[in-house]
Amino acid sequence: MIRRASLAIAVMACLALPAARAEVKLHPLFTDGMVLQQGMKIPIWGTAEPNETISVSLAKEGPASETRVTQADKDGNWRVDLAPEKAGGPYSLTVNKTTLKDVYIGEVWIASGQSNMEWSVNAGETPAEIKANSKNPKLRLFTVRKTSKDTPQTTVPVGGNDGRWLECGPESVGGFSAVAYHFGKDLQKALGVPVGIIHTSWGGTAAEQWTRAEVLDAHPEHKGKHSGQSKLYNGMIAPLIPFAIKGAIWYQGESNAGRPELYRELMPLMIKNWRDDWKQGDFPFLFVQLAPFMRIDKEPADTDWAHLRDAQRDTSLHTSKTGMAVITDVGNEKDIHPKPKEPVGARLAFAARAIAYGEKIEHSGPVYESMKVEGNKVILSFSHLGGGLVAKGGPLTGFTIAGEDRKFANAEAEIQDDKIVVKSDKVDKPVAVRFGWANYPVVNLWNKAGLPASPFRTDDWPRAGAAKK
Repeated sequence: MIRRASLAIAVMACLALPAARAEVKLHPLFTDGMVLQQGMKIPIWGTAEPNETISVSLAKEGPASETRVTQADKDGNWRVDLAPEKAGGPYSLTVNKTTLKDVYIGEVWIASGQSNMEWSVNAGETPAEIKANSKNPKLRLFTVRKTSKDTPQTTVPVGGNDGRWLECGPESVGGFSAVAYHFGKDLQKALGVPVGIIHTSWGGTAAEQWTRAEVLDAHPEHKGKHSGQSKLYNGMIAPLIPFAIKGAIWYQGESNAGRPELYRELMPLMIKNWRDDWKQGDFPFLFVQLAPFMRIDKEPADTDWAHLRDAQRDTSLHTSKTGMAVITDVGNEKDIHPKPKEPVGARLAFAARAIAYGEKIEHSGPVYESMKVEGNKVILSFSHLGGGLVAKGGPLTGFTIAGEDRKFANAEAEIQDDKIVVKSDKVDKPVAVRFGWANYPVVNLWNKAGLPASPFRTDDWPRAGAAKK
């Protein structure tokens, strides 16, 4: 009886104790070593006990520190928006009793897509050399672990190198996205401010998986259902919102190549989805056109990959603040993952400098603008001449020409006064020209700025064998 009474008293004493307060937690994007976006309000958020008072303070040099106070809501969620800041650091960020150190203000970019974005420095070209020269305290790397979810998530997994900011260097960059690293390295060097890259990609994935379900459901006339619809948006994009960013880089499309007509509408839809959800306006969205891949065909062919590249080109021409890195010179017939990633990141950085930061630099290779027929010849005009058109390494290659029968033949092409004249003795009355229209384009049209021209077509004829809408 005495033992039972003692036990009862102990239980009652425990019940009488006040409940332990929930720890104030920050979203995993907020860690030591992070980069916060300059020039716009800075959302800071997390969880705590319902109605708990939250104090957030950004400590800078001198008297310029800022403190904001809020209360957690009834579900324990809280958020404060710090005022816009100029690039600088290292600073500290204090949230109640938690202080984060080595905090920088600079430029933050999302890097997403499928395997060619996921492809690591270790798996790329000359990894030992790249890692040996990678140390840069002003370049910070954050990796989102692969996460597929049926509903939008509010946080990301943490463990190992996932879910925390790392200073770029030989120990951290090897497993990081090679394209994202080269982009960030070049951007940091050009801008001279801290740069943070949030890498969130997954190989073998389709654009539908990176798009919110409600957006896809609102366009059933084009989409139908994809097996992994929205699951990567839910697990790997939604949890990052509303972290302040400058823009996004994207390398994807291989998994949608069998449905290129859909991609022409899906890609702008996905971009709009991200922009709408971030509520930062039309932030720059820069992407990579598919690299050459598969067997080289000597005769003209109408291929899925050619149409997918054209859908990407169409997006770059008709969606605001987008830019496309053309990599027709970086391909491999037998490998869908060409190892050279430095040119890819470099061209994305050129696009960022021009589109996101307004630098007066050439960021694109020649872009087809218009055509004119003169007898048996077609005269093509271009923008983004970059000082002039160049046939790199010999006579121009990759042009085909067709008459009203829509049968394309290989064509001769030459540069004349920054225009291109195309003809073939097999086509007397031409109506259309295509360039680089193949799974593996063999092309050499560049500009003097050192950037290759995108594959293009002057026609809008349906893909051979394409299903009618």
